[in-house]
Amino acid sequence: MPVQTSRRSPSPDQTEPPGRTGTTVGKSTRGGKRARRKDPLWARLALIMGAVLLVSSGVAIVGSKVVINQATSGIEQENLLGDAGKSDAEGGKDLEGPINMLLLGVDVRGAWGPENVRADTIIVLHIPASHDQAYLVSIPRDTEVQVPASKKSGWGGGTAKINSAFEIGAKNGAGWAGGAQMMAATIKNLTGISFDGAAIINFEGFKKVIDALGSVHLCVDQEVTSYHMKWVDGKPMWNSDAERSGKPMKPIVHKKGCRDMKGWEALDFSRQRYGLKNGDYDRQQHQQQLIKAMAKKAMDSGVITNPIKLNGLVKSAGEAFVLDTGGTPVADFVFTMRGVAANDLVMLRTNDGHFNSVTEGAEEREVLKPISLEMFKAVRDDKLADFIAANPNVISTKK
Repeated sequence: MPVQTSRRSPSPDQTEPPGRTGTTVGKSTRGGKRARRKDPLWARLALIMGAVLLVSSGVAIVGSKVVINQATSGIEQENLLGDAGKSDAEGGKDLEGPINMLLLGVDVRGAWGPENVRADTIIVLHIPASHDQAYLVSIPRDTEVQVPASKKSGWGGGTAKINSAFEIGAKNGAGWAGGAQMMAATIKNLTGISFDGAAIINFEGFKKVIDALGSVHLCVDQEVTSYHMKWVDGKPMWNSDAERSGKPMKPIVHKKGCRDMKGWEALDFSRQRYGLKNGDYDRQQHQQQLIKAMAKKAMDSGVITNPIKLNGLVKSAGEAFVLDTGGTPVADFVFTMRGVAANDLVMLRTNDGHFNSVTEGAEEREVLKPISLEMFKAVRDDKLADFIAANPNVISTKK
């Protein structure tokens, strides 16, 4: 379904989330006014979520929107935001102000349908109105939230883990688009944030893009044994495939240290949470590390500045990737960010990177601490730089 050319009207089966307050640009940092660097960050963002080629090096490819349109024409585009897209009062399709993107990673296996899929990677990408920085904020998959009612999915509304919002919204044929819309509405209810766009990528898409890049450089900070894969005859295999082979299996252990990783290894490491000191919170930071590493590799290897390589990279993501730019042409989205400074992506932690659990029946759920709710309010109000200056501990220490 083509991307709409105007902002969305509210869906009839979802409760209207609370509106945003007005936005104010915050440009301060711990060191005072931010110094702009020479390299454009918009090029580095080309591989957000593994294949979200929202931006590319327009300067290096003669700044041609035609080239960018050609490179991104194969990306599937759908309405992923529903009521959570920015209204006209919030700026609508105007990208001159702050930009908020919802990035979702889903795990699809075998014959699973969309209604069996949960979004276990949930990231808010925020670019302030100054367009000189970019921030990644992960939302814990087990966060307790109020998921709004939906007649189409047969959900009457209620409390659930946030990762189940995608599964709920995808029911009764609504598919990935319905799942993303429910997730976006749930996050807007929780944080008040409206979005300019969204992207979904199947975890398999990460592997394909990394393989297309050759490898990515990652640093393992904690030794961890894979919960998902085993060695069989010297090759990595999913547990289910390894067991069916009937052959001897050996554990895959991700050792501490920095190294170049192939697609399967980088993806498997970034998906681990069992055996890590802070569980899913450490996994969130490892996933942010992976995104940053992929963007850096694409920039350093010249993929972003080469139309042929860029086309090949988009093709490698294939059907594993869906994009919504909120009715704004992809090329316009790209050119809006072409002047963003090349500061590295700033990775931020929710709940100080530590558990803040409550027990609901037989399961534990995470509750966002007041400081994390304040951080999302700062995103909503475009005052994140000021918030970080006052709360530097929210910055991830992972490299």
